[in-house]
This record gives sequence, structure tokens and C-alpha cells, in this order.
Amino acid sequence: MHLTESLPLLHTFTSISGSFLFAFLALIPIADPLGSCLIFYQVTEEREDAERRILARKIAIYAFIILAFSVFIGEFALRFFGISLHAVRIAGGLVIAVRAWSLLNAPEQNADRKQKEAEQGGRTMALPNGLDAAFFPLTMPFTIGPGCIAVAISLSSYRPAENITKIFNFYGGLLFAIISVCLIILLAYTFCDKIMKVLGKSRARILSRLAALVLLCIGVQIVGTGIQGFLMPIFHQT
Repeated sequence: MHLTESLPLLHTFTSISGSFLFAFLALIPIADPLGSCLIFYQVTEEREDAERRILARKIAIYAFIILAFSVFIGEFALRFFGISLHAVRIAGGLVIAVRAWSLLNAPEQNADRKQKEAEQGGRTMALPNGLDAAFFPLTMPFTIGPGCIAVAISLSSYRPAENITKIFNFYGGLLFAIISVCLIILLAYTFCDKIMKVLGKSRARILSRLAALVLLCIGVQIVGTGIQGFLMPIFHQT
């Protein structure tokens, strides 16, 4: 039996829809646009709506650049350092699972941490100097932190090796997922004041917990695939 036949998760990435769905479900909970937009509103509430929209646009663009770079360059950088893709899957899956577990059990602490990160620039930043604050700390690490980058690199390790069509579908699905996540971030930050009134903190944290449960399952699945990738050659030799 061929190795890829024993790894059903790998077949998810041979279609645009499959890779999009898996990548989107992995990235959106850890980015947590709903929870983040409430804090974004708090640290920018003294700003005009026009200024907030400019910041939201720049944050979405920076987030896209960081995630796209992690997906398209991450795997090659790991190969340069001689790191096994199976090791990346296990490490990335563990990062996702641990992150999801913390979100599942203590979303309040996560929100407090993000607020402290955002307030490093927070209310003191002013346009046009706000261009720097839009990247740090509002994009990184507030919106796109180490967890999102680790997830993106982990997803890149599933690139199919069979043919050009499958590789195109793989990267196409991941790219659509990144664009979708960044668009949601853009909309959430742009209309954060309205979302704040509709949802409130309690409902946003309930949604964050549900998303964290999905993220935990994805992390466990990725770890299992990485372990299976290490063990299958051993079983083939026996």
C-alpha cells in the first residue's frame, strides 16, 4: 500500500474546495476576528470612523502578506534547515491543539492578553504615524500571532507531490482561505462598533469557544497524521 493511501488527510488537499475548507477552519478560530474586533474597538474608540477604516484596511493587507508568505515560503525554509515535514505536522498540530485548549478553557485570559498587546500602541498612536502601529502591534502579534503563522506553515507541509494540477488546487485553496480570513478581519474591524452593540463580549466569547473546539479537533488530526507519517515507513520495513 502506498504511503499516501494510508494518510486520508492528504487527499483533502488535492482539491481547491478541500484545501480551502481545511485551511479556513484551521485559521479562522485562531485568528478569532470576532473576539479581536471587540478589543480593536476598545483601543480605537477615540478615533474617527474614517481612521478606523484605514487601520482595518491596512491590518487586513498586512495579515494577508504574513499568512501568504508563511504558506508559500514556509515549507521551503523548513527544507533548507533540514526539518522533516512530519515533524512540522506534529509540532504545528501541537501548537494548534495547545492554543485551542487555552481558548476553550480561558477565552477571557486570551482576550486580556490581546488587549495588552494592542495597547502597546493603543490609544497613543496617531495617524500618519499610525502606519507603524497598524503593523505592530495591531497586525502582529494582536491579529496574526505566532499561532497563526505556525498553522500556516503546518498547512504548507501538506503540499501534494503527484502533479501540477493537484499542487495548483492545493495552493489555490489555501490562497482563497487566506483571502477569506483577511476579508472577515477587514469586515469585523471596519464594523467593530456595530458588532460590539449586537454581540457584546459574552456572545463573542461563546462563539470563540465553539470555534476553539473545532480548532482542537484539527490540531489532533494534524498530529495524528504526522505520527502516522513517521510510523508508516517502519511498518513497511517489517
